[in-house]
Amino acid sequence: MAPGCDTRAVSRLRSTPVLLIGCGVVILALVVAIALLAIRDGSDPKVASPGRSASPSPSSTATPSVSDIFQRVGPSVTIVRTAKGALGTGVIATSTGAVLTADHVIADGSAISIVFADGTKSTATVASADAKTDTAVLTPATLPQPIVPATIGGAAPVGSEVVAIGNPLGLTYSVSSGVVSGLNRTAKTDSGQFGGLIQFDASVNPGSSGGPLIDSKGNVIGIVISIADPGGDDSFAGIAFAVPIGAAVGGGGTGQGNGPQI
Repeated sequence: MAPGCDTRAVSRLRSTPVLLIGCGVVILALVVAIALLAIRDGSDPKVASPGRSASPSPSSTATPSVSDIFQRVGPSVTIVRTAKGALGTGVIATSTGAVLTADHVIADGSAISIVFADGTKSTATVASADAKTDTAVLTPATLPQPIVPATIGGAAPVGSEVVAIGNPLGLTYSVSSGVVSGLNRTAKTDSGQFGGLIQFDASVNPGSSGGPLIDSKGNVIGIVISIADPGGDDSFAGIAFAVPIGAAVGGGGTGQGNGPQI
């Protein structure tokens, strides 16, 4: 040993590689253990395993069901009667309580009464009537509280789902569903011929006239006025017609007519 050599320092230097090697063994053992655990769990950073939550994906907005639409629009629907026995349907179209209906329902000129969904009863006067589109607007003397107007919509393409609410054969607040079967249809009725109509196959019958035709979002897209009646027995044959809502709210003329079958 050279003079002045520090044996403790040499001892420390000789032990350092042993320490490093020892640490390497421990690290290697840990890596192996983690790998074994991953294989046992079936986990793979690139493959989602059962029971493990995948990355969340944005959820689409649910389409309202027929029941949802009925609950939403039903409070806006009314029963419309005349003193001479005509029965139809109406729908509250404005925040002031104006009621849209079919002109032929109230065309007999007798006193008009309305029953709202909450049971409120009222007389009504004709604010405007348009025999060319078979639509009319009524002004009730008494209004329910709160007033629940329907949401007015736009056009609906052929094949889109629709819902009708009305009082067919006196069965108040009946709901049916179907699809738009055609557009720009022409229908011959008791009061003449109407064009530009929505054809649909949701079930309607006498008493449904004036009721709302509603799209899958709950918006009113038409006012029901007629059914195809090849047998002449006033019964639904799978084809019904509605005035597009744009034409219904745009009318403002006056006129009288016997109206179509329903």
